[in-house]
Amino acid sequence: MSGDLRRVRGIADYQFGRGCGQALFPEGVTFTHSERTGRIRHIYLDQTLLASIRPNDGLITLTIAGAERISPLLKALGLYVKVGDEAADFISMGRSVFAKHVLEAGDRIRPGDEVIVVDGGGSILAVGTALLSGDEMPSFKAGVAVKVRRGRGE
Repeated sequence: MSGDLRRVRGIADYQFGRGCGQALFPEGVTFTHSERTGRIRHIYLDQTLLASIRPNDGLITLTIAGAERISPLLKALGLYVKVGDEAADFISMGRSVFAKHVLEAGDRIRPGDEVIVVDGGGSILAVGTALLSGDEMPSFKAGVAVKVRRGRGE
């Protein structure tokens, strides 16, 4: 196993929970590095972008393809937000998730965490950053709960 693979698996295990690194990044992933700093920037599997590494804190941002690889684990670990079907179309187009549309949220979510947004049936709609804790999301009736970075329909 290469040093880059070991590093990104370790980051994923730290950020999302034990076992996520191996599920997200199998053998055979490729990396692009920053020309200036030499740090890992993007992780691909078969020409499909799975994730990027944020330069400011070194944590992972998922794509829809990456979220699909670890969605069962994230749901089990409580890093998901379930929304009502009335907002699903807007969210899948990349719009933010408002607290009034949140039906359920994982109890481990803290503001700033990477989360997946799912509909009532469990299908992935989007990935983004939580702005509220998992406890606050269903109880608030106004405000943005998740800033969506990428929706499935984009």
